[in-house]
Amino acid sequence: MPVVIPRLVLVPGLGLDARSSRRLRRRVAADVVLLPGMGRSAPVPSLDDLAARLRARLGPGPVVLAGHSQGCQVVAAAAVDPRVAGVVLLGPTTDPRLRAPSRLAGWWLQTAVREPWWQVPLVLVQWLTTGPRAMRDLWRVAAPDRIDARLRAVGVPVTVVRGTRDRLCRAEWAAAVAAAARGGRVVEVPGAAHMTVQTHPDAVAAVLRAAVTRGAVAEEGGSASGVSP
Repeated sequence: MPVVIPRLVLVPGLGLDARSSRRLRRRVAADVVLLPGMGRSAPVPSLDDLAARLRARLGPGPVVLAGHSQGCQVVAAAAVDPRVAGVVLLGPTTDPRLRAPSRLAGWWLQTAVREPWWQVPLVLVQWLTTGPRAMRDLWRVAAPDRIDARLRAVGVPVTVVRGTRDRLCRAEWAAAVAAAARGGRVVEVPGAAHMTVQTHPDAVAAVLRAAVTRGAVAEEGGSASGVSP
């Protein structure tokens, strides 16, 4: 049986759009799906509705789904689709400890000061495009969702990526997310904070290529399926 190479589909983080992955997509081919709160200023529906919109954009498959930050929640919810051959979660941010506004603000500041200064204008212009209302509504929809419960229904390889300086996705949280998935694993990017897609495109591209390769092997063997048997 010939090997089928999955397409790579990216979902940006909170308030971000395709500009956040521009440098990354120069290194690895990928389609970007924008959704309300992530590059779109439209009203934000439920998380399951966001996942349904993502699934409607997948095409014939197979695909490897990659989500960044808040986009990880949508990817995890959509990954039960049988066209999904692999999942990459770049800095998932729904650690239950972040639901307290004071702690969220503190951890966000600890992470922000570790990001390179040159990316600040790029992030701000994307946030302005999406708008504060859509960003706020997406956070309210996604933050309470149990990503661990979502991942228990996913039957394909899951890779969790975090920067070693990321305080929004701490090491223990990344490990817990990976442990919830069948065959989950953690990859750390040395020296990176939260915006690995923008700041460390070479390292992230290498992880994505590996996920695509794993997905191709699974498709060849007939075992690529987003739903656990």
